[in-house]
Amino acid sequence: MKVRDVPRLVEYMVRIDKDPGSDWGASVPDLPGCVATGKTVEAALRRTERAISLHLDGLRADGRRPPEPIRRSVTPRQSAGRVSFYATVRVAA
Repeated sequence: MKVRDVPRLVEYMVRIDKDPGSDWGASVPDLPGCVATGKTVEAALRRTERAISLHLDGLRADGRRPPEPIRRSVTPRQSAGRVSFYATVRVAA
């Protein structure tokens, strides 16, 4: 394998939410419309990795360059019964 054949890895920030009585939801702020759900946080993050990969493949197929992840600081919101936090997912770019 040539050096240029090795995919570059990038990290996208993922917002994780859970309302009472719902599954975990994940969204990627840098990729509007890229979302996933899961019964556990781990399942939601695994599905998000796949969703990001599919989203990036779709952008490339449309002749568009995938956006670079934006580094930012965030403050999770808190409300009664709702869980919200951020994580990162590493994918091949």
